[in-house]
Amino acid sequence: MMGPMQEEQAALFYEFSLEDHVPQDHLLRSIDRFVDLSSSRGHLADFYSHTGRPSIDPELLIRMLLVGYCFGIRSERRLCEEVRLNLAYRWFCRLDLTGSIPDHSTFSKNRHGRFRESGLLRHVFETTVARCMQEGLVGGQGFAVDASLISADVQKQNSSNPDDWAARKTDPNDAPRAVREYLDTLNDEALGAASDVMPKFTAHADPASQWTAARKGPAFFAYSDNYLIDTDHGIIVDVDASRSIRQAEVGAMRKMIDRTEDRFGLKPDWVAADTAYGSADNLVWLTLKRQILPFIPVFDNSKRKDGTWSRSDFTWDEDNDLYICPEGKELRQTRRNYSDANRLTPKAGRRQYRSLKLECQACPSKSKCCPNTATRSITREKYEIVRDFARQCTAFEFNATAQKRRKKVEMLFAHLKRILGLGRLRLRGPCGVQDEFTLAATAQNLRKLAKLKPLVPTTG
Repeated sequence: MMGPMQEEQAALFYEFSLEDHVPQDHLLRSIDRFVDLSSSRGHLADFYSHTGRPSIDPELLIRMLLVGYCFGIRSERRLCEEVRLNLAYRWFCRLDLTGSIPDHSTFSKNRHGRFRESGLLRHVFETTVARCMQEGLVGGQGFAVDASLISADVQKQNSSNPDDWAARKTDPNDAPRAVREYLDTLNDEALGAASDVMPKFTAHADPASQWTAARKGPAFFAYSDNYLIDTDHGIIVDVDASRSIRQAEVGAMRKMIDRTEDRFGLKPDWVAADTAYGSADNLVWLTLKRQILPFIPVFDNSKRKDGTWSRSDFTWDEDNDLYICPEGKELRQTRRNYSDANRLTPKAGRRQYRSLKLECQACPSKSKCCPNTATRSITREKYEIVRDFARQCTAFEFNATAQKRRKKVEMLFAHLKRILGLGRLRLRGPCGVQDEFTLAATAQNLRKLAKLKPLVPTTG
């Protein structure tokens, strides 16, 4: 017959070890080997008082945050409950069964205070990158860069025209934290100083967020998460937050390349990116200032859409400073003969090259070249020689390999949004957004370490 559950007297003592109850193949076991927070206390020493009550261990807070970002637990309230109930989370956070869990408000207090003032989250990220280098996962020869839009924690209903928002009399000392952070970043090349073009709307709660319709759908407020990765294994070597416009993302790329060389001594031989990074000034910065090969499609609007010949159909003659059309005719900047030979020296900056009217009128291909004008003219940009060099790089056979490796950064963004759940931000302001992006990149690197350097189970 069906018997009832036997109710036994509870034992007075238990032998319980968290170590024995965490599976050997659990993700946190693999990650734990690569988490080095031994220097966190020394990094924060100047930001704690030497008297008073002992504070909560900062290593515990960082480990809890890493658990949250590794498993997509975005809410800090929920994170505290999950750590309270999950044995593996307790084991990773170095808590026994009776260990107390900090209140969720402790995270906000430390994030806006000691963590941000000391740059602790950046320090943890760079420590993880250094461990990736130590494990041989960073080659340093080729980098890829890209940006992805992440929705800001604001609504269009709480926004207004930028001129109306700027006209408000706001005391910076009484303004919300996100507004004060926005005012502090007006001169940052990746944020306020990226462009003089004013967006259509400005969010009152987070004015640094960008009103954008870059996804070809309904516009929304967003930030750009910028990744600079090593293409060998897709390790994120730097991360930065910026406005969601092309100029800001280019500025973030330059900052990340300089910072990576300064922090780790890594300078790539080449960089792969999409057309957004193919502007003339950025190609000049990469090739002439940093001596890095750009496997980047040139940002070029010279392609004609009416079926007539574009500038690329004309041949450039560097020695004679002229273009040659498909019919073999010359387009020159000037055809005058000067007594002073120096006046024939090509001028710097944008130059205009024109054909002869008589040759164009008698040309059998005029309908393909300039059907609506008497002559054909071509504009040569100031740094066209650098743009031509970038075109040669993309025409090289290695470009296919570089672009294939560049896809790794797009896969990281897909993982960021689908697995880690960072499709919408929870924090506001440039500093809060940077904290979220930095923690997410740290979690992704740790997960990559656990995947590429798996824990070998012990047999006994």
